[in-house]
Amino acid sequence: MIDLFSDISAGCELTIPIAHHKVVGVIGAGGIVTGAHLPAYRKAGLPVHAITDIDSEKAQSAAEEFNITRVYSSAKELLADPDIEVVDIAVPAAEQPALLLAALEAGKHVLAQKPLSTTVEDALDMAAKAQETGLHVGVNQQLRFDEGIAAAHRMVDLGWIGKVSGFSITVNLDTPWHLWDWALSMPRLEVLVHSIHYHDVVRWFFGEPSKVFAVAGRTDGQAPVGETRTASTYLYDSGVVALVHANHVNHGGDNTAEFRIDGSEGSIRGTLGLLYDYPDGRCDTLEVKSNVVPTDGWVPYPVTQRWIPDAFIGTMGSVLAAIAGEGEIRSPISDNVNTIRLIHALYQSIETGSAVEL
Repeated sequence: MIDLFSDISAGCELTIPIAHHKVVGVIGAGGIVTGAHLPAYRKAGLPVHAITDIDSEKAQSAAEEFNITRVYSSAKELLADPDIEVVDIAVPAAEQPALLLAALEAGKHVLAQKPLSTTVEDALDMAAKAQETGLHVGVNQQLRFDEGIAAAHRMVDLGWIGKVSGFSITVNLDTPWHLWDWALSMPRLEVLVHSIHYHDVVRWFFGEPSKVFAVAGRTDGQAPVGETRTASTYLYDSGVVALVHANHVNHGGDNTAEFRIDGSEGSIRGTLGLLYDYPDGRCDTLEVKSNVVPTDGWVPYPVTQRWIPDAFIGTMGSVLAAIAGEGEIRSPISDNVNTIRLIHALYQSIETGSAVEL
C-alpha cells in the first residue's frame, strides 16, 4: 500500500528548503497569522524578520511569541525596510489592494491574503501591477495545499478515476463567527470569506465553468449581516457538474465537511478535518476506489498533515520556490483573478435568481 501511494504522498510534501529562504515581513497580526501563518513558518524553519499591525499590542505579542526581530508601527514603515524581500499580507479584503500595490511599488514579492479583493476591478489592477513589475505574487488559497485535497487532485491528474463526471463539497457547521469581528458587518460573507476556498479548489481541478447558479440565505437572529447558508452549482462544457453546499447554522452538534469526486473508473471521498473542531482540527480522511490502479474496494490514503498550519507552509513555500526559479506558484495572482470573477458571478446569480454564464 505504501508503494501505491508513494507518488501521491511525494507530491504533497510541504517543506521550505533553506536555499529558498528570503527575508519575510508580515502585515497583520490577527488570529489567522498567530494561529496559522507564523506556526507554519516556524514548523518549516523559516524565520520572520518583521511584523506590523494596526493594533500595536497584537504585533508586539506575536513578535515575542514567534521570535520576530522587528515590530513596525505601520505597514509603510515595514515596506520601507530595505532588508525585507517578501511581504505576507494578512488583512481584510477591502484593505488589501492599497497595501499590495504599495508592496509592489517598494519592490517586494508578495503572498496576498484570500480573498484577494472585494471587486474584480481591484483584482485586475493588482494582477496588472504584478505583471508590470515582474515580482512574484501568490494568493493564500491554502486549501490547494491541504493534504486531502492535494492528494485527491494528484489522483485525478494520474487518471485513477477516469473521466470525472461530478465533484461535491458539503459542509454543515456551527461556525464561531465571533472570532472574526471584522467580518460581521460584511454584506457579502459566506461565499466571499469561507466558501471561496472550495470555489477556488473547483477551479483548480477543472478550470473555468461555462455556467453557475447559486442561492443563499440568512437565519433569524444570526450575528453576521451577510449570508450564512449557500448552495452553488457549476456546469462545465466537459460535462462535469460540481456542487458546493455550505451551512454555517448547524446547531445539531454534528459538524461535517465532506467532499467526493466521481469518475468513469472510480471515486474519491474524503473529509476536511479542520472543520470538525475548528480551530484545533484533525487530519483529513481520504479514500479512493479505482478500476485503473486497481484497488480492492475503498482504500484509505494515509493523511499525516493538517490544513492548519501545514497548508500555509505550501502557500509561502510556493512563492519562495518561484522566486528561486525552482517552481511555479500554485495560486498566482494571475489565476486568482478568475476566482474573484467566479465569486462575483455566484453573487450575481444569488441576486438575480438566474444562472450566470462565464
